[in-house]
Amino acid sequence: MAAKKLQETLSKGVLEEVHRYGGMKQTGVSLRYMMEFGSRPTPRNLLLSAQFLHNELSIRIARRALELQSLPYGLSSKPAVLKVRDWYLDSFRDLRSFPEIKDKNDELEFTQMIKMIKVRHNNVVPTMALGVQQLKKDLKPKVDYQDLDEIHQFLDRFYMSRIGIRMLIGQHVALHDPNPPPDCVGYIHTKMSPVEVARHASEDARCICFREYGSAPDVNIYGDPNFTFPYVPTHLHLMVFELVKNSLRAVQEQFMNSDKVAPPIRIIVADGIEDVTIKVSDEGGGIPRSGLPKIFTYLYSTAKNPLDEQVDLGIANTTTMAGYGYGLPISRLYARYFGGDLQIISMEGYGTDAYLHLSRLGDSQEPLP
Repeated sequence: MAAKKLQETLSKGVLEEVHRYGGMKQTGVSLRYMMEFGSRPTPRNLLLSAQFLHNELSIRIARRALELQSLPYGLSSKPAVLKVRDWYLDSFRDLRSFPEIKDKNDELEFTQMIKMIKVRHNNVVPTMALGVQQLKKDLKPKVDYQDLDEIHQFLDRFYMSRIGIRMLIGQHVALHDPNPPPDCVGYIHTKMSPVEVARHASEDARCICFREYGSAPDVNIYGDPNFTFPYVPTHLHLMVFELVKNSLRAVQEQFMNSDKVAPPIRIIVADGIEDVTIKVSDEGGGIPRSGLPKIFTYLYSTAKNPLDEQVDLGIANTTTMAGYGYGLPISRLYARYFGGDLQIISMEGYGTDAYLHLSRLGDSQEPLP
């Protein structure tokens, strides 16, 4: 059914082009390359970047559009997934109808166009999450969501690809800033303080906790605030925010009806030779061993689903404590995007430690699906 709708949506010529570009090889880039290339945002470099993106984004977006039409268990036919697929097809059309980029004016027009593509895709994650929720309703009650490997693998590929697309577009657009912040090369901060980013992310997470529960445990951060390394602050903020948010919720619910003072969340930042490691520890009761394999799947959440199918996802942008079922798996993808990882260790009856490893070498290629 979804495939039929795709035929109806596209002319034969565009459909052939989607298949042609979807079969081409993607080209990965590293954090170090982005940093070195972006440190000289000359008109010539910006022109080369636009020419690369004109082709590369077409390939990456075509691949995702094709994959969105052939998902198992009927996921492709869910209304939310069809909406996402149409966004990808619209973006592919925009890219392929844009003429060859030959000079500075072409490059500036192209930059405005990909800016609009990035905005169009702002709500892809909650909309895909809604599609997965629509699938869950159909599959209930006798399905072990861990067994739906194809769905989890697809979503890992899909979200990792989205991280890459948004990074490439965001980096190119940011290089046009006539007054970039000190030590910033596009999205990359060459002297990012992980302690400082963790502090901001923790404050944001505590605000959400206050809003939900009326109070929030303290967060104590240990590490050298003067230590810096090159990374993307928005990526780190997202990951630490998600981990602290989970810890705050666990502690808050564990001690909600207790006379004891809720113990603080502890964040430790360690500066290693290969990795910068950030540990987020809580005393929120931990996760049962049987539940650990589920925490990195997309169809599992311990909280009530906050997605309301009546909400217009074009404007929905509220942050909740939990329930979407994709915070941890997507955080792990952000860590892996530049060669890091995320691990969760639990002591049931006591608490949880999350280890966020960030590669400080910066030369690992994007893990393209």
